[in-house]
Amino acid sequence: MGASEKHASLQSLVPRSCLLRDLGRQPYEPVWRAMQRFTDLRDDDSSDEIWVVEHDPVFTLGQAGKPEHVLMPGDIPVLHVDRGGQVTYHGPGQIVVYPLLDLRRLKIGVREYVCRIEQAVIDTLAEWNIHAARREGAPGVYVNGAKVAALGIRVRRGCTFHGLAFNAAMDLEPFGRINPCGYAGLRVTSVLDLGGPSSPDAMKPVLLDAMAAQFGLALQAAPPPDLADPRPVAAPTSSTQAA
Repeated sequence: MGASEKHASLQSLVPRSCLLRDLGRQPYEPVWRAMQRFTDLRDDDSSDEIWVVEHDPVFTLGQAGKPEHVLMPGDIPVLHVDRGGQVTYHGPGQIVVYPLLDLRRLKIGVREYVCRIEQAVIDTLAEWNIHAARREGAPGVYVNGAKVAALGIRVRRGCTFHGLAFNAAMDLEPFGRINPCGYAGLRVTSVLDLGGPSSPDAMKPVLLDAMAAQFGLALQAAPPPDLADPRPVAAPTSSTQAA
């Protein structure tokens, strides 16, 4: 699909209500388990949600993750999780976005889903005149060859969980303890180091607006989920939500 066709496709999307939940700072595992439960409980009528969170320091290995890519974890825990991809780091100063979307309702496939998340990051960085790009065969977003955003997703019954880790303003030292995304020597950067804002809070609304535009969503702020019992809610029923 060419750029003009993609633009037309995005323009044709009818805005759909999507709950936006900011979880603040949380340990990784309770949020991961809650995403799993949410996805298992949702049905065709469930509203889509986007969870935004900042995690305590943790390394995560994807389904096919190789332990040898974790070089020197030190005091940072390592979790083997059910997303795609190899190993990455989450920590303070990183914006983590978990889109819990029904791809069937959005009428897009997994490849297009990944491309749209990447484009949202590229558009966000452009707000601060930072030129970013994709890399063929290595999902994520790069600036001058250094990775600024990583993607690791899972799709179950057509619904997504896991998602995007966007290095906003964080200590990058832990990335030196791993082969990021399974690539030895891969350089990693942050928006702050690229000349962007010093606060993730300044970047978050820009990123979320870009993601909403990519998926044709109308974001509605909602309270944080109950991580022990994350119940989906029914999507609004109106002509504006019709497929």
